[in-house]
Amino acid sequence: MEALLEADRFNITALTRSGSTGKDAFPDSVRAPVVDYEDPESLVAVLKGQDAVVSALSSDCAAQQQVLLDAAVSAGVTRFIPSEFGSDTLNANAAKLPVYSSKKKVQKQIEDLAAQGKISYTYVINGPFLDFGLEAGFLGLDLKKKQLTYLDGGNAEFSTTTRRTVGKVVVGVLSKPKETMDRAVYVQDVALTLKDLLRLSKQALGEDGWTEIDGGTSADVEKSSYEKLAQGQNDMGVFVGFLLSAFFREGYGGEFQKLDNEMFGISQMSDSDIVEVIREVARSLAA
Repeated sequence: MEALLEADRFNITALTRSGSTGKDAFPDSVRAPVVDYEDPESLVAVLKGQDAVVSALSSDCAAQQQVLLDAAVSAGVTRFIPSEFGSDTLNANAAKLPVYSSKKKVQKQIEDLAAQGKISYTYVINGPFLDFGLEAGFLGLDLKKKQLTYLDGGNAEFSTTTRRTVGKVVVGVLSKPKETMDRAVYVQDVALTLKDLLRLSKQALGEDGWTEIDGGTSADVEKSSYEKLAQGQNDMGVFVGFLLSAFFREGYGGEFQKLDNEMFGISQMSDSDIVEVIREVARSLAA
């Protein structure tokens, strides 16, 4: 959102749900109507006159995203950017992971509509968020505890991107509709390993007090997640196991082989850039 606001040529409408406090964070220049995803006609009314929809709905809101997509088509919206913003769901191995089943449903729906000429789309594939991954600890690095839990020896390279860069990419997609039409764009701030991340964290926060835990292999973690899912366990811990395969397991597309960075003017982060991100996250966690 910050990147869109900085690109002041866009007229932004932010859809908010009833009871949400998110609208209070928007500046006065952003219209933030409250919408009901169970009332498609109200969505159509709000979306009329808009050129594009950028969906930031979470994976557990797949049904709402499908309703939003249908409403966008009815309203005459020309570009839909679904809530991808993560691992390569177009990779054949990653696509089979249960954690991405809702995204695959939306992809099929949008590609069918695009084939009929009713709307166009762009998938933004950026790997796990570097800054959020450090904040939440789901990359395996806990900055508070100074602890790294790694898979596959911590040596698998993976593509990762900050939220700010992803915002810049969204602006770029909207600014280059022809170049980004009906395709995925792949971007990264950097490709690195968990061992690299640990080395840079030591530079950022000091060498002392770190511990390393061997978490086994991503293949074993994925197998365990399937077993738990079969037993009826359906929580975030199970799905994180699948995410880790998408991040680190060989053949799952975690390190992008093609990049569209140049299209959007994105440069690769240096070690010092990453160190600063780590320090910023550490400061926010300590606040």
